[in-house]
Amino acid sequence: MKNLRITVNGTAYDVQVEELDAGAAPAAAPAAAPAPAPAAKKSAAPAGAVGNISVKAPMPGTVVNVVVTTGQSVKAGDDLVFIEAMKMETPVKAPQDGTVVTIEVSKGEAVDSGKVLITLN
Repeated sequence: MKNLRITVNGTAYDVQVEELDAGAAPAAAPAAAPAPAPAAKKSAAPAGAVGNISVKAPMPGTVVNVVVTTGQSVKAGDDLVFIEAMKMETPVKAPQDGTVVTIEVSKGEAVDSGKVLITLN
């Protein structure tokens, strides 16, 4: 993984980039430096469960749909959340197979780049 800073229209974004071999699948969505966000409702996780895979917002925007529920099994590439930015809906996909442990956002919530949206096991 390489940490890079990219500036777009005067706004700096810290991102992580993974160099892939031919035919390899990405390990995780790009992450940016988290910024303060409003408190979010958290879905209850099963007792003792801790998500070890954080799925983060790739860009600032508004959550328009959360298509998974706590406890749901997902496969790599499955849609988890849709974020609207600049009038375009962007799906945030599962980086690998797992089970949804927590849902950190709700429909209509504004999120910043790097905000944890979902945790998976």
